[in-house]
Amino acid sequence: MIRQIAIALSLFASAAAAEAPPITIVIHGGAGALEPGRYTPSEEEAYKAKLSEALDAGYAVLEKGGMALDAVEAAILIMEDSPLFNAGKGAVFTHDGKNELDVAIMDGRTKAAGAATGLTHVKNPIRLARAIMEKSPHVMMVGEGAEEFAKTQGLDFVKPSYFRTETRWRQYKDALKAEKDAAEAKKESGLPHDFKYGTVGAVALDHEGNLAAGTSTGGMTLKRYGRVGDAPIIGAGTYADNNSCAVSATGWGEYFIRLTIARDICAQVEYAGKTVAEATTDVIHNRLQKSGGDGGVIVLAPNGDFVLDFNSAGMFRGVKQGERKEIAIYRE
Repeated sequence: MIRQIAIALSLFASAAAAEAPPITIVIHGGAGALEPGRYTPSEEEAYKAKLSEALDAGYAVLEKGGMALDAVEAAILIMEDSPLFNAGKGAVFTHDGKNELDVAIMDGRTKAAGAATGLTHVKNPIRLARAIMEKSPHVMMVGEGAEEFAKTQGLDFVKPSYFRTETRWRQYKDALKAEKDAAEAKKESGLPHDFKYGTVGAVALDHEGNLAAGTSTGGMTLKRYGRVGDAPIIGAGTYADNNSCAVSATGWGEYFIRLTIARDICAQVEYAGKTVAEATTDVIHNRLQKSGGDGGVIVLAPNGDFVLDFNSAGMFRGVKQGERKEIAIYRE
C-alpha cells in the first residue's frame, strides 16, 4: 500500500512538473527606424551582446527560483546602465538639453504597481519604481517628490552629467537643427520619425506562474513642458496581470497612451479569450496602425506563450525560455 501511494505521489509530481509553465524572460531595447544598414556590424554586435547580457541576468534570477519582479528588475538594470539604450545612462535630451527619465513596474500576481516621471538624479529608475510599489501607498511619483522619496530608500544618486553620452548629445544637436530648418521652411515638424522612440523593457514568468512587467525610458528627443510618455503610465506602456498577460511597450508614446495599448492587449486575452498573439496582432497592426501610431510590444502569457511584435522597421528584442534564446534587431 505504501509503495502504491509513493508511486501515485511520484506520478502526480511528474504530471505537475510537466504542466508547469516554463520560466521565461522577454526584453526589448526600443523600436523605430531600425533598418539594415543603419548600424555597422560591430555596432550590431554590441547591441546584441548587451541584450544577451540582460536576458542572462533576468533568466539567472528565475533559474534560482527568484520572482518575476526580480528578473524584470535585473534585466532592466543592465540596459539602464548601458549607454546604448535610451534609458538611464544614454537617455536622450529634452529641448532644454536635460535628461528626464520615466519608469514603471507592475506585479501580475497582485496588480500592484510603481511608477515615476521626470527623474534627473536617480541612477537606476527601475529600482525607484520597485520601491514606490513596495514601500509607499502610491503608484506614481513625479520629479523632485519622487527623488525625495528615493533618498529615503537609500537609492543611488548621480549628477545629471552621468546620463549624458556624446552620441546622444550629437543627436540632440541634429534634432535642434532639424527643428529650426523646419520652422524656417514653415513645415509642421522637422523631427525625423525616429526621434520619437526609445525605451527598454522586460516581462517575465517565474516558477510559481507569476508575471511581471517593467519599462524604463529617457522619453522623446526634444520633449518639452514636462512631457510624459507611455512608459510610466500603467495600462499604456506597462501592464501585468496573472489572469491575462504581461506587456512592455515601446514606440510613439502619445498613441500608446490614447489607446491604452498594454491594457487593451491583456483585456482582449482576458475577456475575449484571444491568445496573446491574436490580441497583439489586432492592437499593433490594426488599432495602433490605423490611428497613425507605431512601435512595438513584448507580451508574455501565464502559460509561457510570448510575442515580440512591432509595426515599425525594427525593434531591439530578445527572449530566453529553457534552451531557447533568440536576439534580433530588424524585421526578420
